[in-house]
Amino acid sequence: MRDPIKHVFIWPAFLVVLLVSLFPLIYSLTISFQSMRLVPPTPPRFVGLGNYTDLLTQARFWNVVWTTSVIVFCSVTIQYVIGFAIALALHARVPGERLFRAAFLFPMLMAPIAVALVGRMLFHSTVGPINDFFTLLGMPNLPFLTDATWALGSIIAVEIWQWTPFVILLMLAGLQTLPPEVYEAAELENASGWRQFWGITFPMLLPISAAVVFVRIIESFKIIDTVFVLTGGGPGISTETLTLYAYQEGFKKFNLGYTSALSFLFLLVIMIFGVIYLTILRPQIEKRI
Repeated sequence: MRDPIKHVFIWPAFLVVLLVSLFPLIYSLTISFQSMRLVPPTPPRFVGLGNYTDLLTQARFWNVVWTTSVIVFCSVTIQYVIGFAIALALHARVPGERLFRAAFLFPMLMAPIAVALVGRMLFHSTVGPINDFFTLLGMPNLPFLTDATWALGSIIAVEIWQWTPFVILLMLAGLQTLPPEVYEAAELENASGWRQFWGITFPMLLPISAAVVFVRIIESFKIIDTVFVLTGGGPGISTETLTLYAYQEGFKKFNLGYTSALSFLFLLVIMIFGVIYLTILRPQIEKRI
């Protein structure tokens, strides 16, 4: 039996959420086709695709895209491999399993700013405990945050430490849903643990694996707090990411038109990647569902 009164409560809330979501999006899209600054204040001037053309022809933009991509794909790949391995170990009921579960989830529960501050202290060039340990071994201090390559590696390491628990949590949940009868049949066939993993575990967890990796890639592309605290995008602009670049242009230079164009290019990149990713994996996932 339908109750028309429910629409009185649902539609106002739906329209408010839609307005709050769409208005900033449409407004920023409009600004992306204009030359608009707040400091010094300049009146909006329509420039068409000028902001997009300037971005696509700048070496700095492509350097930022490359840096962000390196951080994303290196960190997410390692997160998935380590997270899946730890999930398998926890699923096998290793000693101290409950303690390990709580310990592994702790970094994910911390704010990214706090994690980045911890990383900054650990990787400090002179007083950090990691360099102190190297000093005890008679090795020189390593420029973790002052050399471009080491700084990029430090950011990736902090990302792995914080977000591997996310992978562990979801992969462990997936492992616990697998039917034990399949493994019992495999043991009757004398299948080794390695063959069981590649023939049963990994294929059956492919849908959740694809979802976990996709979520982590999308989230990693938006990285800003970790980079801002650890390196500030330095040395120079060697560790600057897309979101940090947008922050520099929007909140320091107040170049709103340019920043809006950058944001929509960023959105376009994410959408294109998402379509390609899902197109490639969809046939394999549909076989497993």
